[in-house]
Amino acid sequence: MPTTNVDVIILSYAKTPALRSVTEACLISLLASENNSEVSFQILVIESQKDALPYTGENVRTIYPQTAFGYHAYMNIGIRQTTSAYVCLCNNDLYFHKGWASAMLRAFSEHPELQSASPMCTKHHPSVGIRAHSGTIVGYEIRREVAGWCLFFRRDILGITGLLDETFKFWFADNDYAKTLEKHRLPHALVTSSFVDHLESKTLEKEGEFRRRLLTSRAKIEFNRKWNHLNGWTYCRKVAQCNLKLAKCFLKSLF
Repeated sequence: MPTTNVDVIILSYAKTPALRSVTEACLISLLASENNSEVSFQILVIESQKDALPYTGENVRTIYPQTAFGYHAYMNIGIRQTTSAYVCLCNNDLYFHKGWASAMLRAFSEHPELQSASPMCTKHHPSVGIRAHSGTIVGYEIRREVAGWCLFFRRDILGITGLLDETFKFWFADNDYAKTLEKHRLPHALVTSSFVDHLESKTLEKEGEFRRRLLTSRAKIEFNRKWNHLNGWTYCRKVAQCNLKLAKCFLKSLF
């Protein structure tokens, strides 16, 4: 059986030793998860901490973008710098179980219509009533079929959808991805025989209140403008309200 190449793009912000260790642990589990004679990972870590050392491991590259952070913007940098037929977009706070990628590839082989998928999180998905080995569950619901922390897709779909919408800096990035697939009738599924655990926003929880709000507060407004056809007046009013709240939060952070 020929080796299948999978591009794995991981975003990291190693501004403290603890946060660097999160990325390193993610890479260790990823590199140990597959026999590279069957699945070969081409791993690209996009590191926001400019003075961080490069990460080590077979086929691991580290790049340091000079542009301002945006979840989709940085993922697009990774997509442009990779070429494999399969792409996996990942948070850095993940634990990859043995054989996760092989199980994903089997699902794509058994369901040729499938264009995008997420693996099951053994911590999260049982809490929403989804059992392991319960099939390939097609759908577009966030934190059910669409696990935004790990998105695995055929590169060919980008010819239909285009690159990710860089309006979305952090929150609602996965919502926009799901809506885009649904709009173009590109099937997405949760593969319940593939396991990748999410350790839940270890980077964001270290940020202060103002930084968290800056990353997240505009996202819902932009999502509603794009997908729910928010009119111009309502959009401007909501942006003004959001900016006022941000200003108050910023002033509070100074004292």
